[in-house]
Amino acid sequence: MYSCHEDEEELKRLEMRALFEKEEPSSLLESSIKINPSRSPFIRGRLDIVFKEKSFADMEKIIKGYTMNTSFKINIYRREEPSFKIHFQERRRIERALGESIKGEVDLQNPEVNWLLINDEDAWYFGPWTESEPMWLLHKKKPKMYSTALSTRVARSIVNIALPQIENRTAIDPCCGIGTVLVEALSMGVNIIGSDRNPLAVIGARENIEHFGYSTDVNIQDLNTITSSFDVAILDMPYNLCSVLPEQEKINLLSRIKNVSDKAVIITVEPIERQLIDLGFDIVDRGTVRKSQFKREIFVCKTNGRRASCIITN
Repeated sequence: MYSCHEDEEELKRLEMRALFEKEEPSSLLESSIKINPSRSPFIRGRLDIVFKEKSFADMEKIIKGYTMNTSFKINIYRREEPSFKIHFQERRRIERALGESIKGEVDLQNPEVNWLLINDEDAWYFGPWTESEPMWLLHKKKPKMYSTALSTRVARSIVNIALPQIENRTAIDPCCGIGTVLVEALSMGVNIIGSDRNPLAVIGARENIEHFGYSTDVNIQDLNTITSSFDVAILDMPYNLCSVLPEQEKINLLSRIKNVSDKAVIITVEPIERQLIDLGFDIVDRGTVRKSQFKREIFVCKTNGRRASCIITN
């Protein structure tokens, strides 16, 4: 189940396409791909479907006498869309009816498993519910901050766009700044390292990473000197609100990123679509994320017809 602020709608959909290879206009997405809901800042939780019926009456019949082997609690997912909204008293009546139909130990305070009932346009779903933990929210309170750094929500989503599958993947953030992307990636179990040519940024990134109990290599190093290769690179192109990155330096950074990874996330304050095309990137997906009047545009690309890249611009 997804939710987000309207400014993040396009980013949410881009992440949805990356993680689940499709998108849905509603707050519900049904998929055979199972991920930890805490990975995404937009996912409220995951329902593992045990029963799916066309009506609540059918649902009542099918679960009558069903045995739970653990203590449980039943809730109805509260949807705000008018066509799906169930009022409080009716929700409580349905929850009691289901609880009485199931064999097992009801525990309203500390159940071993929370079960959830969800109504959608043409079906009712019932199964164990896993609530998302907002790790990105905890990471907002880091010792070192920078005004133009990505928000923890955006950084976390970008990691998902860059790495839908985490296992056996390697990543690098070669302009890591204070380590916002590194912290989010490390909290998800990503094998990632960082570097930056600014010694103060590297010190700040190391302090932020250690503050949250994570560890990885963060080196003082220019992107031009990186010779290792990775499954994905996440590049936050250097910028501030008062200056513009010189055109040639911008092109050099984009060119170099193709040499270290088959896939990348590239972040910039300026439009770079023309440069991407000129450098041989094929744009296969795109989206934007806004914060007040501030906008980042996101490009998902392939390089040389074989190597994939995901680019973010402001």
